[in-house]
Amino acid sequence: MNAAALYPLVLHLHMSLAGATGIVFALRGAGVLAGHGWPMARPLRWTSMAIDTALLGAGITLWTLLGLAPWRDLWLGSKLVLLFVYIGLGSFALRRAPTRRARAGCFVLALAAYAQIVATALTHDPRGLLRLLS
Repeated sequence: MNAAALYPLVLHLHMSLAGATGIVFALRGAGVLAGHGWPMARPLRWTSMAIDTALLGAGITLWTLLGLAPWRDLWLGSKLVLLFVYIGLGSFALRRAPTRRARAGCFVLALAAYAQIVATALTHDPRGLLRLLS
């Protein structure tokens, strides 16, 4: 299969996985804040990791197919920086923050980082949500 035929398949897979990871994180975070144990159950954690691994693989495949580079294509560089912010905040929101209030704050900030990643991807502009607001 050539790159032109592969691109739409990988793009749709990447977008679907991006939506799935956001939904799973939002549900897990809400469950943690509600005091439930199911968000940290091993099968759900493994499912989340599998989705995120496949998402990363699809993203790397898209970079390769499109010849993108984060140091040249600033929107992609912005997404990568935000990805690390999202992962860090998400980790604190789900288990590392010492108090429920801190977890809630990290959860809200992680969701904001996720929204900024999605907006940056849709606009191909490192300003993401700020571009949509102006």
